[in-house]
Amino acid sequence: MADPVRVRFAPSPTGMFHVGSARSALWNWLFARGHDGVFILRIEDTDELRNEDQWVDGIHSAMRWLELDWDEEHRQSEGAAAHRAAGERLFEQGRAYYCDCLPEAVQARKPAGAPPGYDGYCRDRDLGPAPGRALRFRVPSGRTTVDDAVRGRVAFDNDKLGGDFVIVKGNGRPIFYLANTVDDLDERVTHVIRGEEHLPNAPKNQLLWEALAAGNVALPTWAHIPVLVNEARKKLSKRRDKVALESFRDEGYLMEAMRNYLCLLGWGPAGGREFITLDEMVAEFRLEDVNSSPAFFDVKKLTAFNEHYLRALSPIGFLDAAGPFLANGPWAPEDFDADAFVRLAPELQSRVRTLADIPTLVDFLFLTEPVVDPADWQKLVVANSAAPAILAEARQAYTGAAWERLVLHAVTEEIAWHHGLPLGKAQAPVRVAVTGRRVGPPLFESLEVLGRARTLTRLDAALSRLGASA
Repeated sequence: MADPVRVRFAPSPTGMFHVGSARSALWNWLFARGHDGVFILRIEDTDELRNEDQWVDGIHSAMRWLELDWDEEHRQSEGAAAHRAAGERLFEQGRAYYCDCLPEAVQARKPAGAPPGYDGYCRDRDLGPAPGRALRFRVPSGRTTVDDAVRGRVAFDNDKLGGDFVIVKGNGRPIFYLANTVDDLDERVTHVIRGEEHLPNAPKNQLLWEALAAGNVALPTWAHIPVLVNEARKKLSKRRDKVALESFRDEGYLMEAMRNYLCLLGWGPAGGREFITLDEMVAEFRLEDVNSSPAFFDVKKLTAFNEHYLRALSPIGFLDAAGPFLANGPWAPEDFDADAFVRLAPELQSRVRTLADIPTLVDFLFLTEPVVDPADWQKLVVANSAAPAILAEARQAYTGAAWERLVLHAVTEEIAWHHGLPLGKAQAPVRVAVTGRRVGPPLFESLEVLGRARTLTRLDAALSRLGASA
């Protein structure tokens, strides 16, 4: 019987949660769930200078937002003793040796043009452990072949791995290669699914695995997934690109849109479908179908996905999703009217790109007076010679008209005809007077939800303001 699938997502808590990390977590989770396996979250927190608890909290928060639950959680720092013990076993077995060479001494011994890396000076000096001495792994001659589920068989010449590499520093701290391999063995990891930037590390991990497992534990299945690149086809950079998952979440991207889009960055379901459910992702995701080429993280396409998911929400679902953004709107909390928002929701859903767009589209509904855009007021009302008459006629017509969007549309269209204007031109001063801006949800639907009394009050205020400025 085959061993159960066990995968691990192993982020370092050194900053915001990168979208590339999010995709890696998602693919590991999908693979585990698709094989009734175990998904392990391992916080690789051994970089004391850069690790912070807030970034651990950020990892947890981001994964919960994506609804990626984990079955086990480990902290790499808690395994320091096991990492050092593994290094001591390798030393006792002759697979590692102690070295007191300083980098300057190694460099001084090398002839001009020598390849980089350690020159093996301490291989046969028979040094024992002592403060300041690093422990180096004795790299065998020959080649190391990594069987990768995404990239096929990748062969590495061992003499090009940089020489016998350090696995425990002179201060006693284990190096990433050793800690990572020991943890994978101890956690019984069967598949290592990680970014292709780790592919050069794979032969070192594999050599350490073979030495520590001594043939008792099969090598994991390696799968080095493609990097994410920007529109210039350069690897996404925290310094140059927008890459923090938290930023997209805080700007109002829906989790479902982000998860769907991330899943397709280097993989796709049958038939070239783009919008797929989580159950479909679990059922169809296969490592062998992952593309090895870099994947373009296209914010515009992500936004299009977000628009699709926003439009698919029910009005009540849209209200729930917008809740955090509406809670911070410029109106008093007691002035927010959920029923009014839900009535206008279908018109908003077809116009917003992210949830963060919503407050400025609906503030006119919940503020006592609209926030009037000065430029729109000047251009469409003050500088419009027909505006005073249009506003006055609209005020009169709206007083007795049935308060229904189609009727409001018809009477405003009649005012436009009277002035020889297209409807769009005639309704512009009305929109600015009532909502404060020249753009927003459809005017007549907005008026219907706003109500007759508030609409007339705002038209009166606009006419008064025009009179005062005359």
